[in-house]
Amino acid sequence: MTLPSTYTPAPGHRFNVGDRVVIKRAFPPGHRRTPYYIRGKGGVIERICGAFPNPEELAYGFDGEPAKVLYRVRFQQTHVWPDYTGPARDVIEMEIFEHWLAPASGRAKAKRPTQSG
Repeated sequence: MTLPSTYTPAPGHRFNVGDRVVIKRAFPPGHRRTPYYIRGKGGVIERICGAFPNPEELAYGFDGEPAKVLYRVRFQQTHVWPDYTGPARDVIEMEIFEHWLAPASGRAKAKRPTQSG
């Protein structure tokens, strides 16, 4: 079993390494850290980065609390960019906060035991 890599503690994280997720297709006003081009796309959790203050709140002078779990999500380039002509194995990885993620199958896989919670 591969344990997720975690930079900082992320207690209560909803997703695990290997879970398939979809980036929410939402367009709220204001400063958002999730690029438009990735919204609605599906990927796989590559790692759990930890829990951090929400930068979407920090941008407006709030404290960013409660902290949000940040994940690195891996996407196939050909899924993100339909006209991509590079090798099919090419991927793009980006860090996305949990509140932007939804389970790809309608629900996340059951949590596996981890060292970091």
